[in-house]
Amino acid sequence: MAVMQELPVIRCCPPLTGAAMTEDDAVRLERVFKTLADRHRVRIINRLILARGEAVCVCDFEDMLDLKQSSVSYHLKQLLTAGIVEREKRGSFAYYRLAPGALETFVSELSSQVSTRA
Repeated sequence: MAVMQELPVIRCCPPLTGAAMTEDDAVRLERVFKTLADRHRVRIINRLILARGEAVCVCDFEDMLDLKQSSVSYHLKQLLTAGIVEREKRGSFAYYRLAPGALETFVSELSSQVSTRA
């Protein structure tokens, strides 16, 4: 008769540590992810990053994206609502720039969630 030997319990992964993301944080990040989940908006953000803080006229986006003004305005409104860009009027034209700290805040929120899991 064989003697059964008890095997040690091995954990498959270390326990999760750190604070879980709050519902408010998740909602805010979800809004940013949804806003950034469009190639036209990603290209707009890229153009604004290249402008290094200078405001860019809405007409520049029309040419760059080869879209009608109404479509460009829709995409810019989505970015504005998410707090990623700021808008200013100059005469009859609207100019846009990245909202100060918007992308840094987004990256920081993601990084803090990752670093609490490490």
